[in-house]
Amino acid sequence: MDPPSVCTTNAAGPDWSTAVPWAVRLALRSCRRAWPVSCLALGLAVPSTARASLFQGEALDTAANVISWVVLVVAPVAAIIIFWLVHILPEKIAEKRKHPQAKAIQTLCLLSLAFGGLLWPLAWIWAYTKPVLYKLAYGTDVAEEHGHEGTADADEGVAPDDELQRLRRKVAELELQLADTRLKRGDA
Repeated sequence: MDPPSVCTTNAAGPDWSTAVPWAVRLALRSCRRAWPVSCLALGLAVPSTARASLFQGEALDTAANVISWVVLVVAPVAAIIIFWLVHILPEKIAEKRKHPQAKAIQTLCLLSLAFGGLLWPLAWIWAYTKPVLYKLAYGTDVAEEHGHEGTADADEGVAPDDELQRLRRKVAELELQLADTRLKRGDA
């Protein structure tokens, strides 16, 4: 029920308390409740002595020197290290997953460092993909080590001289087989 907004009359005369609209009375009541908040806001708005820093004198100079060294030396070194660590992640992922093209991914990571990180997303995607044509060609999609590190002889501890002798014997056997084949065909 809305309070009346016009003046009502009674036996004593006009009642002006009803002449004030109800919205104005509600606003006055809420102002009475909000006076502590208003005083706090006014107190904060009054200017007080301002300080540029928590430090004064020699402490201010020392803090400025420390901050300048951090900004000029520590932050760039940390940024370069973090940039480098992020850019070798695809290489590490490819090695962990035994990706057959891990060396190519490593090269792409190095190129990405030179080009400011533009190639890094390609290296990341490449490290997580399985090469389909590689599996069709070689029958596996995991890298097999090439060279002396991945051979069984290197794992067994065979000396390089022994391996050289074994290879020479194998070549001699193959030459004998080739000579026998030529004799049988009459090519000699």
